[in-house]
Amino acid sequence: MLKTKDFEEYKNEQLKDPELKKEYDALEKEFELAKEIIRLRKEMNLTQKELAKKAGTSQPAIARVESGSYKNISLSFLRKIAHVLGAEPEIHLKKIS
Repeated sequence: MLKTKDFEEYKNEQLKDPELKKEYDALEKEFELAKEIIRLRKEMNLTQKELAKKAGTSQPAIARVESGSYKNISLSFLRKIAHVLGAEPEIHLKKIS
């Protein structure tokens, strides 16, 4: 019988490769916002389409934000999404060491 792995198990196995781990860690910050939006949207049992309608945008725009590929997201757009999700953006600068 073929044994299957869940995604987390597979990911953890792959991250044992130091080069892959370094690249993964470098991208983690870019995806934090996406993960937060997805988590909050799911907690409210909203689809991307429903969130988009309430925020006055399109479903593809929400999909881009949730994919982490939205490179030029504006603060006003983020505020609209956050408002629907019962949240507010928190932005700060951190000194690079």
